[in-house]
Amino acid sequence: MSRIPHPEVDVPRQLPPRGLTRGGRNPRPWRDPRLRSTGALLTSLTALAATSLVAGPTTAEAAAGPCELRRTAAHHSEGLDTWNTAYPRPARTLDAVMVFLSFPDSPPLTTPEELAADHFPATSRFFEQASYGKFRLSPHPRREWVEMPRASMAYAIQRDWNAKRRAAYLRDALAAADPHVDFSRYDIVYFVADPDAPGVDSDATKVVNLDRPMRADGTDIRRVVTVFERHPPDRNVLAHETGHVFDLPDLYHRPTDGKGDWDTHVGDWDVMGSQFGLAPDLFGWHKWKLGWLESPQVRCVAAGAQRLTLEPLSAPATGGAVGGTRLAVVRTGPDTAIALEGRGAVGNDHAACTEGVLVYEVRNGTASGGGPIEVVDAHPETESCWGDSVYPQLADAPVRVGESFRVPGEDLRVEIDVEARTAAGAWTLRVAVG
Repeated sequence: MSRIPHPEVDVPRQLPPRGLTRGGRNPRPWRDPRLRSTGALLTSLTALAATSLVAGPTTAEAAAGPCELRRTAAHHSEGLDTWNTAYPRPARTLDAVMVFLSFPDSPPLTTPEELAADHFPATSRFFEQASYGKFRLSPHPRREWVEMPRASMAYAIQRDWNAKRRAAYLRDALAAADPHVDFSRYDIVYFVADPDAPGVDSDATKVVNLDRPMRADGTDIRRVVTVFERHPPDRNVLAHETGHVFDLPDLYHRPTDGKGDWDTHVGDWDVMGSQFGLAPDLFGWHKWKLGWLESPQVRCVAAGAQRLTLEPLSAPATGGAVGGTRLAVVRTGPDTAIALEGRGAVGNDHAACTEGVLVYEVRNGTASGGGPIEVVDAHPETESCWGDSVYPQLADAPVRVGESFRVPGEDLRVEIDVEARTAAGAWTLRVAVG
């Protein structure tokens, strides 16, 4: 059964920076066709809209290798040659404040402590494991309820939220919280609504990016995570939403009619696809983008045949060092790449349905929600883990030991032979490109 994921609210409208073009879906056939301050605040909120800081400033970091894709103007572009400094980079400890909002029409039935425990320490633990200890998300939950000035029904909270109603909600939330919270101390803001209030819709949990930042305590607030979760909440939902704060895209597919499967692009294999996934650790490509994997852990595979060993992506660092190769990349075009990584039942992937070498395509010009990453199914005729997997058709996607697999495509031949698995759990494989 497919579960509906939580969206991020922002529709890019900025023009691309000079030298970049607005990205679209790459037509090359690399995927199998069978794959499925309060005063200042009032002024700044007059232009609040569901928009995003897409292009933003860039860092001056040099490219790490020939298999990097450039960052484009696509919203949450999967290009990683530069970092969009409009977003905080999770390479250090980041402080997050949780503000708990009640409503005059509904006395809370829970406490802030109970709601904070719904998300922490689980969310911090997810990122600590995903980052190999390089990033720490430090939560600072408030101990009291902050009452909103209007009844919960007045805001018409819903998944596809009216922009004016959403603006009113954020304006009221920040104005109510400002006397109690020094927002200058925090990198991330979570506004957590009373889950039992009658106007609260759990499907409306999302990140709101602001075209014009809100202003409080001398600091700009460019995005807010609005949390409307039930108690207890969906699994890993806050890890998914926080990923957007770090410029990661939605990887799920949203059907145009609201019906059908949402998880056809990546299935269980990244929390940015589904917070319910059996193997929700972030793709190696995302760990590279965020700086948790560096050049020594990434192998660029050029023309010809190479043998390599892939350590399990989710295996922890040893002695503070991320050992071995965790990601292999084949550049397939100016804006596309094929990525290979070993996925085993360890760390955030401890409940993985199957183990092996996962193959997926990356497109730097495809925007969030449009399929910037798609898993390539090495077993398109079979399925696994019915009743547990969000998309059983991709639950057995990895190439297993003893199997050979040719990545579908016409312009470049990429063949993978998974030869063995070491006693320590790494996969040895041969990759032929040409």
